[in-house]
Amino acid sequence: MKIALDAMGGDFAPSEIVRGACLAAEELDVEVILVGDRHAIESELSKAGLRDLPLSIVHAGQVIPMDESHPVDAVRRMRSSSILVACDLVAQGDADAVVSAGNTGATMISAIMRLKRLDGADRPAICTVFPTTKGYSLLIDGGANSECRPHHMLSFALMGDAYARQIMGMGSPKLGLLSIGEEATKGTELTVASYELISKAGCNFVGNIEAKDIPLGRVDVVITDGFTGNVVLKLAEGVGEAMVKILKASIEKSLVSKVGAALMRPALKSLAEKMDYSEYGGALLLGVGGITVIAHGRSRAKAIKNAIGTAKAAVEGNVIEAVATRLARGGSERRDNRED
Repeated sequence: MKIALDAMGGDFAPSEIVRGACLAAEELDVEVILVGDRHAIESELSKAGLRDLPLSIVHAGQVIPMDESHPVDAVRRMRSSSILVACDLVAQGDADAVVSAGNTGATMISAIMRLKRLDGADRPAICTVFPTTKGYSLLIDGGANSECRPHHMLSFALMGDAYARQIMGMGSPKLGLLSIGEEATKGTELTVASYELISKAGCNFVGNIEAKDIPLGRVDVVITDGFTGNVVLKLAEGVGEAMVKILKASIEKSLVSKVGAALMRPALKSLAEKMDYSEYGGALLLGVGGITVIAHGRSRAKAIKNAIGTAKAAVEGNVIEAVATRLARGGSERRDNRED
């Protein structure tokens, strides 16, 4: 299996990206194609001092900045950008998936341009793993679409349902629509109309859920628009980091606390790992015709390795085929209720 990796995308590119590629090549039984400035990549590989790993380089002379606020224009202007070239490799069949920790908007636009949308997926969506007290849930959309219509939310539900079944092995995943109350009439015009559509889609839809229900694992798939979803994810990330800092500060206040912490170390380590985004690597962009994984911009080597692992699992799980099939099955509801 070959994974195209945007070596120039991310706050710590290319050093941490290349290190992550080396870890993946060593541990995950994949070939990683590093896409970006050849000289910079070769320099990082030389520092690593590793030999005989399944790594190759495809040169790309341009990089779309992390702070680029007009990704559509940037992708169209920079035809030799590392993310666009990486997506080209997948489109041409030279790679099985693409992974990037670069500009999220540019990654999404590049995937749409080169890999095209699946039928029924007017708006590709970011599908993110969310840790809960019962294991993990999926949240879709995690930030690809800040403004949505009800038929977009329906497609998110169908894609999340397909992913939960295909990758997480759930026979009948529970889907919930994020709102401000459980009643079908609660929420914005978007959530009220989306509730009606999703309830007719043939999914195991349990209705509206509130934000507090997400970490408690009340549902397996959380459906929301990208603006709200991204706010939820960023809040959870901040709360997780704050909890760790508060706990460390409390432990250091007394000898008794330090002794108690030593006894609880395995449990605390497990909790920290579950709250650490680097453990999950990246989020899948569902709705395009090729496996695309978007990693956190702050990703270091471990997160990049795990993002490549996410891409590998998606390829092996035939996610594209599963999502395309589920969208086709739900097509009649979407066409009948679509707003122009």
